[in-house]
Amino acid sequence: MPSRPSTAALGSRPRALLVLGAAALTALSLMAGWWLGQRSLGSRPLDRSRIELEKQAISLRAEVSRGQASEGQQQRLLQLLLALDNKAEATALLERMADQQPERWSLRLMLAELRRDQKDPSGAERELRQLLNFRPDQIEALQLMALLQLEQGRGSDAEALLTKAYQKASREKATEQALGLGLLLADLQQRRGQTKAADDLYRKLAAAHPVDPRPVLGQALLRQQQGQTPQALELLDRARRLNPNKPDLRLDDVAAAWGLEPLRRIKGPKPTPSEQQPAVGQPPEPKELPGPQGP
Repeated sequence: MPSRPSTAALGSRPRALLVLGAAALTALSLMAGWWLGQRSLGSRPLDRSRIELEKQAISLRAEVSRGQASEGQQQRLLQLLLALDNKAEATALLERMADQQPERWSLRLMLAELRRDQKDPSGAERELRQLLNFRPDQIEALQLMALLQLEQGRGSDAEALLTKAYQKASREKATEQALGLGLLLADLQQRRGQTKAADDLYRKLAAAHPVDPRPVLGQALLRQQQGQTPQALELLDRARRLNPNKPDLRLDDVAAAWGLEPLRRIKGPKPTPSEQQPAVGQPPEPKELPGPQGP
């Protein structure tokens, strides 16, 4: 997403996108697929002249005002308005679409992100609360809400929000939901300086999801942030070996981002089996979560 990645993950640092994007939230975005396409138009040369785009917008605007515009036409008009940087009108249109199609929760989420993009955090939070009233477990909405609260200096509110959602998902055995929320919570804790709490949570997630590399990758990111590169590399290698038959290019991407050789070229002793899955009570291994992509 253009001026600022509308992505989630509690921040915009590349490492955060790698880890929280990996949490399966929606490919580095809080928006629906078509929304990504619309927003991306504003960040690359347009195929048509601005005049042509404005003509299309005028035509579609007339259809919308007559109440005859199809869903596709409304989405196209929204695309054009964003490409023309007419955010005020885009917001009004998106609000109408969200009211007309309350079952499409992604529209309300987009509206919240658009309000945030226009420096209207209270408006964005209002939209999210409306969405969460109907879908209290919607992870993308929780992610963006936490990000908004963190940006406003309300980190404790954000942590309480994610902790409650994570505990609920854990009690209900919603495995994937609990993992995604746990990763978000650990990232938030790390950003708030609660290194041990975040590390303990990563360990807990790794124990609960022994073949998923994301919690271990989170630990590696934290160690690297603390300047413990050798330990970070060991953790990256451990994450790779959790599922050796299914290569994960994200691990090479992380190593490349650190200016290191791809993991497959790393030489040296391998961690022992006990090191591969540290117990939840062991001394924390510093880890760092990328920092919005985001609630």
